Amino acid sequence: QVQLVESGGGLVQAGGSLRLSCAASGGTFSSYTMGWFRQAPGKERVFVGAISGSDSRTYYADSVKGRFTISRDNAKRTVYLQMNSLKPEDTAVYSCAAQGDRGWYYIARFYDYWGQGTQVTVSS
Repeated sequence: QVQLVESGGGLVQAGGSLRLSCAASGGTFSSYTMGWFRQAPGKERVFVGAISGSDSRTYYADSVKGRFTISRDNAKRTVYLQMNSLKPEDTAVYSCAAQGDRGWYYIARFYDYWGQGTQVTVSS
């Protein structure tokens, strides 16, 4: 069983930055693909980005490419989401998730474990 806990959310002005963290306990963290998803009020949860467990390859949604960066520290069992040049449309609850490198990293149902989420609000 894997437990995931996100932190780092908050309120920021447009153009600002935030770094989210997702700390994992249980399981073999280094082997998991870690994904970030977000859900805005009244909208479906969507893929933000992911980092593979095998080679730390990263993948991003087009909407965040060039602004967001995912990284991982396997020794700390933590994955990070660095968010720069934030826009009001980035406002959402951000959740991290883990899967055992099954692929389809951009599809939520292929993830086995989820954190509770952290709120990010970007004011204009």
